[in-house]
Amino acid sequence: MSSVLDIDQPTIYEPVRLAPRAFGRSIWRGFLERCPNCGKGHIFRAFLKVADECPHCGEALYHHRADDAPPYFTMLIVGHIVVPIILAVELEYAPPVWIQMTVWPLLTAALSLLLLPRIKGAVVGLQWAQRMHGFGGEVHD
Repeated sequence: MSSVLDIDQPTIYEPVRLAPRAFGRSIWRGFLERCPNCGKGHIFRAFLKVADECPHCGEALYHHRADDAPPYFTMLIVGHIVVPIILAVELEYAPPVWIQMTVWPLLTAALSLLLLPRIKGAVVGLQWAQRMHGFGGEVHD
């Protein structure tokens, strides 16, 4: 006869405590287009294509989900840089429209192309530091 005491009790597992990752350092390394783990390998294999893994330390980088955030932050930053300059130049010098239609789009495009990969690298570094989207080593996403 079975008694109540013979019933197997469920096993309670303690959560695994992972060592914290340096938040600021990971973002800065990503901004410099370097691996957030070692800081030596290149994070990109093409202009905006993140490498599957770091060529130096082998850290898996394919987990990233830096979809819409980098362009959004790039537009926000470039807009906050270019618009005040446009307004200041217009108020101080009032250049002809053809000059403005030439200079400002070129400046905006150049700043966007300069910042976009760096901001995407910073977002990947942030995700790596926070162990988001599989960067923590979990099997599920």
